[in-house]
Amino acid sequence: MDRETRVFAESHFRGLEGRLPSRVCPKLDRVDFIEKPDSFSYADFFKGYLLPNLPCVFSSAFTEDWGSRRLWVTPSGKPNFDYLLQNYGDVVVPVANCGVQEYNSNPKEHMALRDYISYWKEYIQGNYSSSRGCLYLKDWHLCRSPFHADIFRSFSWSVNICGRKKWFFFPPGQEDALRDRHGGLPYDVTSPSLLDSRLHPMRDGCSPPLEVTQEAGEMVFVPSGWHHQVHNLEDTISINHNWVNGCNLANMWHFLQQELRAVQQEVIEWRDAMPDWHHHCQVIMKSCSGINFEEFYHFLKIIAERRLLLLAKGMSPGQAEGGEDTGLGPQQAAFDISRIAEVLESVVVHPDFQRVDTSTFSPRPEVLLRQLKEAVAATTSL
Repeated sequence: MDRETRVFAESHFRGLEGRLPSRVCPKLDRVDFIEKPDSFSYADFFKGYLLPNLPCVFSSAFTEDWGSRRLWVTPSGKPNFDYLLQNYGDVVVPVANCGVQEYNSNPKEHMALRDYISYWKEYIQGNYSSSRGCLYLKDWHLCRSPFHADIFRSFSWSVNICGRKKWFFFPPGQEDALRDRHGGLPYDVTSPSLLDSRLHPMRDGCSPPLEVTQEAGEMVFVPSGWHHQVHNLEDTISINHNWVNGCNLANMWHFLQQELRAVQQEVIEWRDAMPDWHHHCQVIMKSCSGINFEEFYHFLKIIAERRLLLLAKGMSPGQAEGGEDTGLGPQQAAFDISRIAEVLESVVVHPDFQRVDTSTFSPRPEVLLRQLKEAVAATTSL
């Protein structure tokens, strides 16, 4: 990140005036397609898509050098089962049965990749049908995904190593109009049942989704909090990655607060009778969401300490004297520190975080917050 981009980003967040970044999205009638890597910089991506929290699609030119696009795919563009078996056959992978719905998810099992590939071949030979149902290998997103937003309101990208996918995107807030009369999100946004106003009384308030057909080699950027559903149009292998940075950290914190409130509401009737009720709510939250307030603090701490160290060095390992910044530089570190400080300031005053025992934390939350604020003040002239 260069200084101009950092100044632009800080001005953007000042303009939000405390509103969540994911809730300030302009209306779109299409998703941008980024064709040429040479004419598209990180600053372009940061300003055009990370900050405004908008989706985009990168052409296959961005991934043409990936080894997986050569090795995992046959010359005809199909999955290279022989290569996958030879290199990963003994790996145990999680597999979901897409033909069986359990609430808003699917029952899961574990099997060796070679057994899954054996099933996959049988599924293809059976004209894409099997007595075992439609099995979904979670790690590579090999088939249909239920309607969802990515974990912890993270950003994500998804690259088709081979095959094609159909995406349906709903901007943050639109998913509320899809909820049924009990408040639940639909499992399938293409289901005819959504047209039943008795089941989905707010459906008329939802705009049509943005639709994207993702071709082989292309990368889809999924913004924070955008609900989406994905359908494979043919045999497909995808690689996906989720991440959080200064742009969507506030979204993650807001999501975690929502998760805790949902847990508390579920067990509210035991509040007076259950010793350490608040502690138990944190335990339940972790089991349901994979993280609680204590772990969120440690997450912030690790990232903050790395950014402070980088800032102290004044230069990232990928930046040469007088040369172009090719890594995480001091401007990015300064921006992230300012965003972490703002979120941590909200965390330390939250009543439920104040009930967490922080006596063994090192540094204590208040100390870390002071360090971050001092760093923010020191970087104003950076």
